[in-house]
Amino acid sequence: MSGIVTQRAGSAQRRDTQVGESLLTRVSLIALALLFLGIFLVAPIATVFVSAFSKGIGPYWDALTQSDTVDAIGLTLLTAGIAVPLNVVFGIAAAWLISKYDFWGKSVLITIVDLPFSVSPVISGLIFVLLFGARGWFGPYLSEHDVKVIFAVPGIVLATTFVTFPLVARELIAVMQAQGSDEEEAALTLGASGLQILWRITLPKVRWGLLYGVILCNARAMGEFGAVSVVSGHIRGLTNTLPLQVEILYNEYNFVGAFAVASLLSALALVTLCVKKGAEWAASSRQAKRDASQRALAPAARSAISLEGVVP
Repeated sequence: MSGIVTQRAGSAQRRDTQVGESLLTRVSLIALALLFLGIFLVAPIATVFVSAFSKGIGPYWDALTQSDTVDAIGLTLLTAGIAVPLNVVFGIAAAWLISKYDFWGKSVLITIVDLPFSVSPVISGLIFVLLFGARGWFGPYLSEHDVKVIFAVPGIVLATTFVTFPLVARELIAVMQAQGSDEEEAALTLGASGLQILWRITLPKVRWGLLYGVILCNARAMGEFGAVSVVSGHIRGLTNTLPLQVEILYNEYNFVGAFAVASLLSALALVTLCVKKGAEWAASSRQAKRDASQRALAPAARSAISLEGVVP
């Protein structure tokens, strides 16, 4: 009996030691993560806002209301407003095709979707210059018909769309593959058309994944610098987006203006993050409510089944 007690005491001591080591490890990892975030995320963002307001609200507001900055804000919103819907349409189509069908060349299509992740944005901009520039493949034809792509808004939209189009598609592909296609196959058996299946079954199931993809795509579209810098030409008031406006103001030693515009981009990023977290919280709360309702209905269902077995 004493041996059993000693053995149990030893095992309890080992569990306490393991718990203590695990707690120490967790605390160390959390502290390391917080330190990393503080140095590489919180400190730079705080520096941006402190520098932007270093001379007060007046110079900050004057920097944001300059005509060039206002034009840059408008162009950024226009570019995102065109690129994001295009990426949503492409992302839904690509995710539907890749996750629901097996065909020859599927791996090639997945590689093409991931291509902007592996190509530098500057190289992406150069590709469009080689295609639509004055000496590019389509340059003479565009010049004859007085169509400007490079150093104009269409080139900025094309470059932004190319850089951001994997974001929605990749988010939806993972969600659709995880959910399977049983419901779609059942609807097809019952005579539903492809559009009805997409609108009434697939999209409601992947709506949160679609929302995450749209949020990430919008954030990247507004903050894109490399590809847009190559195709824009840096024309003040015409082809400068917010990131390019930050560069111009900083190169002119207008540090308050540069940090003011950078703070606007940072605020947009923070708002995007808050929207994403809000969507995640809404999804988790709805799932918790559904689980709670199912658990509440389970005893009633069991009672009904038992009554069916008793009552003739």
